[in-house]
Amino acid sequence: MIGRAGMDIYPEPPGTKIDDVQNFSTHLGGSAANTSVALSKLNIASDLVTCVSDDAIGNYIFKKLDDFNIGNKFCRRIDKKFQTQIAMVETILENNQSILYRNNSCDLQLDRSDIDKINFQEYSSVFLSGVALSSNPSRDAVFSAVEKASALKIPLIIDLDYRPYNWESDEKKSEVYKKIMNQMDIIIGNDLEFNIADNSSDGLNLAQTLIQKKPSIIIYKMGEQGSKVYTKEGEQDFGIYSVQAIKPTGAGDAFNGGFLSSMYQGFSLEDSVKRGSANAAIVVTKVGCSSAMPNLEELNQFIKNKEEM
Repeated sequence: MIGRAGMDIYPEPPGTKIDDVQNFSTHLGGSAANTSVALSKLNIASDLVTCVSDDAIGNYIFKKLDDFNIGNKFCRRIDKKFQTQIAMVETILENNQSILYRNNSCDLQLDRSDIDKINFQEYSSVFLSGVALSSNPSRDAVFSAVEKASALKIPLIIDLDYRPYNWESDEKKSEVYKKIMNQMDIIIGNDLEFNIADNSSDGLNLAQTLIQKKPSIIIYKMGEQGSKVYTKEGEQDFGIYSVQAIKPTGAGDAFNGGFLSSMYQGFSLEDSVKRGSANAAIVVTKVGCSSAMPNLEELNQFIKNKEEM
């Protein structure tokens, strides 16, 4: 799992605007870390590859990774002049404020030496978070990991996870995304991310083009409209599970965990997408992202209840 880990701070109680906050709760955050938590809760082990600051927030990250049984042997502490991401996130649906502090981000200091420490033969797949591509040395480190995993025919998975910070230009962003997407086995992203990768307003066309190349599965998420799933055999449309959400954040990372864990556990592609969607539906009903990830019993019970309705 290559990507970022950070600290998420939520105004309490739920429904409180940042403007009016008196108290906060803290949670492990960052898309790669959240996806690792989702997998761990669903009985799939992973190691996180990232950099964190050598300070109290870095200590917090390591403790939380331990709490969630996520491997941290490839998490490197670096000088605290580089900062661990902090996100301030409201538990509110309308006009939700999710503010990321990513100045001088330490996760983007991941380099090739970090990748060289990994014995890729020990892993069944490599998951990449797209934000790690936004600048160097992290970008080169990611491509080094792709090269090593590809040589061993280890499946490569990317969550496009676009964030506008740190990219030097729209042209470079599109160039880098297209390059790496052509090397992936599974691509997961929303319509905005596919549009950005194509530097156009027709990301759907990009997905339809890419599936004719290396990727074997492309999941094109469209929010409340569900998703389209492309394979070499064709495409399928999927809906979402209706729930009383209290926030919009965390759904993507939860989907990743639900989908990938189900694929590993032998579910069909169709059932895996549905279980990913169910996992996402559960998380938006709770405070936090990592802290809101359901365990296997909760996920199965949620699906059973929905099927009986």
